Amino acid sequence: MSIQVGETLPNVELQVMGKDGPEAVQTQDLFAGKKVVLFAVPGAFTPGCTLTHLPGFVVKADEIKAKGVDSIICTAVNDIFVMDAWGKSQNAEEITMLSDGLGEFATALGLDQDLTPMKLGKRSQRYAMIVNDGKVELLNIDEKGVDKSSAETVLAAL
Repeated sequence: MSIQVGETLPNVELQVMGKDGPEAVQTQDLFAGKKVVLFAVPGAFTPGCTLTHLPGFVVKADEIKAKGVDSIICTAVNDIFVMDAWGKSQNAEEITMLSDGLGEFATALGLDQDLTPMKLGKRSQRYAMIVNDGKVELLNIDEKGVDKSSAETVLAAL
């Protein structure tokens, strides 16, 4: 069962790219005392994620932040070097690219999926959340497509 609206995010150590290279971060530190839009993709550089999902948040970042959002975070089960390169290739300066390299965060949220039949291994489901001080206020999970977790849908919910 996945995390539910009203529940607190689990604390998991993940990675972001710092000035001097990869840095460990705790999810509790990323979300404490902040309003955050978090969205997850099955994989960096994959078609739907690169053509639709991430670009929507890049384009709408200013509008989202104007609604009182402190940060926008994108996560995927990819290493931090891939997440950093993907963010740079998409001009995602306003978005924190968060590496869940081992899928521990996706699993802790109950939002992991096994794409082994497609030779992709364990990945995150596609979803978007609005998180306020670590508590989930909105959770939209896409089973197909990017409609429920799109930047436009999140912006409308803010």
